[in-house]
Amino acid sequence: MGKKVLVLASNVGLWAEELQAPWDALKKAGHDLTLATHKGLKPLPMQISMNPDFIDPFQNYHVNPQEVVDRTHELLKNGEWDNPIKIQDARMADFDAIVIVGGPGSALDLVGNPNVHDLLTEAFQSDKMMGALCYAVGCFVWSRNPETGKSIIQGKRVCAHPKEWDFKDDMTYDLVGTDGDNQGTNLVTRGFVFPLQVIVEDAVGPEGHVTSDHNANREQPCVEYDWPFVTALSVESSIAFGDKLVEVLASR
Repeated sequence: MGKKVLVLASNVGLWAEELQAPWDALKKAGHDLTLATHKGLKPLPMQISMNPDFIDPFQNYHVNPQEVVDRTHELLKNGEWDNPIKIQDARMADFDAIVIVGGPGSALDLVGNPNVHDLLTEAFQSDKMMGALCYAVGCFVWSRNPETGKSIIQGKRVCAHPKEWDFKDDMTYDLVGTDGDNQGTNLVTRGFVFPLQVIVEDAVGPEGHVTSDHNANREQPCVEYDWPFVTALSVESSIAFGDKLVEVLASR
């Protein structure tokens, strides 16, 4: 039987495949997905994540396959992502699992979002699966275990976007498909908003482990599973992340 899965995505800087791949994997497996964003607006991918010619400056290869770009255009047009609920209106009691997808914008409207922290804390207390990809793993850092006051990932084995891959130049958040009501942000940041690997290492503590393999690629993706957490490195691990989510949900 399919599970009810709440999927959170950014309104200001989604990386296309990081929603597309797990979304398609979960839908294909028969799960009932509810999309949620901070503004309750359609999550739009960053332009660079929809450019098949884009070469990651640190990994030095094309990270956006043409088939991913084509499939994301299809999802943007067919209405599947058109009507997300607002994150603040979501209730974890209505869902069996929660999945948070990445992109640079997730650092802006998801990671520090208290409504996201409330959902994750409730999921943690209810022993429900929690998945996060790329910079969305930061959401776990600031979500607290009510019994200890520490992060819910304390002592856990998780992935974190490698500091070697963090952008260092000025970065804009230009989106595909903007309109009058859904413009994203004109903010410019100096690289990513914070170094994810560092804060995740602090959050898991000495008894946990952070996998940040800067040699990961599509042939060797990086995913960790330590119940109730499924985490993955970055865009190259998006397909493997979706597959692991499906596998874990099938086993529970």
